[in-house]
Amino acid sequence: MKIGLIGTGMLGESVGLHLLQSGYQLIAYNRTDEKTKELKTNGAQIVSTPKEVALNSDIVITVVKDSNAVRQVSFEEDGIIFGNHKGLIVCDMSTINPLESKKISKKFFEQNISMLDTPVMGGPNVAINGNLVMMAAGNKDSFTKCKKLFETIANKVFYLGENGSAHAVKLAMNLQITLLALALSEGITLVRGAKIDPAIFLEILNSTYFKTGMSENKASKMIQGKFEATFTLENLKKDIHTISETSKSFELELPMIKKAEEIYENAVNEGFGNLDYTGILAYLKKINEKN
Repeated sequence: MKIGLIGTGMLGESVGLHLLQSGYQLIAYNRTDEKTKELKTNGAQIVSTPKEVALNSDIVITVVKDSNAVRQVSFEEDGIIFGNHKGLIVCDMSTINPLESKKISKKFFEQNISMLDTPVMGGPNVAINGNLVMMAAGNKDSFTKCKKLFETIANKVFYLGENGSAHAVKLAMNLQITLLALALSEGITLVRGAKIDPAIFLEILNSTYFKTGMSENKASKMIQGKFEATFTLENLKKDIHTISETSKSFELELPMIKKAEEIYENAVNEGFGNLDYTGILAYLKKINEKN
């Protein structure tokens, strides 16, 4: 089976490298050639357009910034649809508005191409070993055809029904990440303000029911000021905006994410966007510094 990959940023590259290590043939494209070098070194075929990816692949995975980027690589000049062939399946691993996903899947369907939502949880550090968690939605027969591939990429795969469903759950998951990062960062900031070693706070927190994977695996780096990005603060800010847009589309009021969007927007404007999303702690530290 030949797998196409469009988008070779941190997550896309790690997924691609794992697929190569697992014996798949990989055909890859990225708008910036520099980001395909590692994949090429490890045996991927690098092409110059999404059209060429589709022509040479059985399944195409897209891992791009947002719904506009998905549309661009899919339908615009030299897009996926111009490389259409019988049996082609497109799997969108981006994080996008579920309503946009439905519209995009409908447009693919008009070209006799099946599209699945396949967003994932987990960063490059787990993708490289195939330990992501995948949410999938769309045509059930297409899902069945891709299931072996999905189980190579992820150690857990959840099929959720019609297009849009997986992206909706993905946004709900990123909402958890957003608020957990803020709660943890504000807790650390509070105990620092009380002149208490935040390591003690973390030890106590992780001794309770309220511990999280974030508090156990990321918080010690946070208090050391180490924010090497597996998922940037700017990218999470983009996803928070998508959550806000989606909630408005569903006529829902989500007051916490609305406030979080303001905080993350300010952090990006203050120059923290390239840090890991847990770098929101660094932003809180800055706004609490005494003159």
